[in-house]
Amino acid sequence: MGIWEGTAVRGGSIAVIGGSIAGSAFAGAAARLGADRIVVLERSPGRLEDRGVGICIHDDRFAELVRAGHLAEGVRRHRLTVRRWVTRDPSDDGPGGRGRVLWNQPMPFHSHHWAVLWQALRERTPDRVEFRLGSTVTAVGGDRDGAWTAAADGTREPYDLVIGADGYRSVVRAAVCPEARPEYAGYVCWRGSYDTALLAELPGGAGAWPEDECATVCYPGGQVVIYRIPGLTPGSTQANWVFYAPTPAWLRLDGPTSIPAGTLTDAQVDELRQLAERHLPPYWAALVTITPRERTFLQPVYDLETPRRTAGRLLLGGDAATVVRPHNTSGAVKALQDAHAFERAGQAGGGSWSSLLAGYDHERGAVGRELVELGRRLGRAQVAAAPDWSAMDEPAMTAWWRQQLTGGGGFGGHALGPTPDGRPA
Repeated sequence: MGIWEGTAVRGGSIAVIGGSIAGSAFAGAAARLGADRIVVLERSPGRLEDRGVGICIHDDRFAELVRAGHLAEGVRRHRLTVRRWVTRDPSDDGPGGRGRVLWNQPMPFHSHHWAVLWQALRERTPDRVEFRLGSTVTAVGGDRDGAWTAAADGTREPYDLVIGADGYRSVVRAAVCPEARPEYAGYVCWRGSYDTALLAELPGGAGAWPEDECATVCYPGGQVVIYRIPGLTPGSTQANWVFYAPTPAWLRLDGPTSIPAGTLTDAQVDELRQLAERHLPPYWAALVTITPRERTFLQPVYDLETPRRTAGRLLLGGDAATVVRPHNTSGAVKALQDAHAFERAGQAGGGSWSSLLAGYDHERGAVGRELVELGRRLGRAQVAAAPDWSAMDEPAMTAWWRQQLTGGGGFGGHALGPTPDGRPA
């Protein structure tokens, strides 16, 4: 996509707070709109490859983002075709038991390693975009005529626009809508990943788990979602799992933060092991419990909706704007579509910053709130108020799933709208 003439962004200066997936996508969009100066301020002092979580993108959403110029067709990903819902069956409790199948749900998705996807976005960002690592922004502000960022030493730097892509604890959100606070969902997700070579240690080996299968293992009070993702090294794969569970008694909640990999104690990891062995079929329990401690971490589950995404010359994107529970399978897509909406608003903004900001807020505000509500419905149905899995079969599962989507779709992300000239995204 070329630079659009007559946009507010063309020739302007933009600061992007946060350099992860959302920040890289917004920086690329700003460059395509013709911004003269783009500075990405990332508080982490090093590169971000150690964020080893898995994410999934619907095949259609991926194709749209490729056509829109946000992703490259060749980015490494792992193909998934089926989501197999299972639960423990006492008659199948041998070492290799995989449980009773409740439903084989079609799943037209690809999985990604967070760091591999981020690296692909980073490589597509033009060289003229300035990335400043180890740059902590302590405050932002502005009005209809401009914006500024402040560093820890009080130094202020002026810009035409400041974009907040700084996640859960967003400094920019505190300036745009300080009343918006993340809300705890009442449960956590343990997470882990490791090279699939370790699967050889399981009964039946790696072959007992088909490569295109996403397993969702259900138990009273939670579920575990398990799928393969690309490894950091081309040609390698990793097992990746997300284990939804009740809040551990030892967890002290201090906002939407995680207990990073490598910092869980042996006793805490042992609690996870006992939870898996008590509730999961033996094969899946073993798949979780062989995860190295340094590859295991814990995230409390939060969500957040904001009444607005812009104020003055400040704009929110990604998790700074809305935090959606992982059940939606739409986190990365949401961030990329936010950047796409920013670019569309710049193309159609009539040459003014106010039109750009109003257009972006209008397009993404309602979508973000709908995704948050869908995540809450999925969380209630699958974790907080889950059915009696032992009584479920395929017809019951199909009806149960459709009921969750009543009132608004968006599982896997919404479809992109047409470009300003009427072409499909």
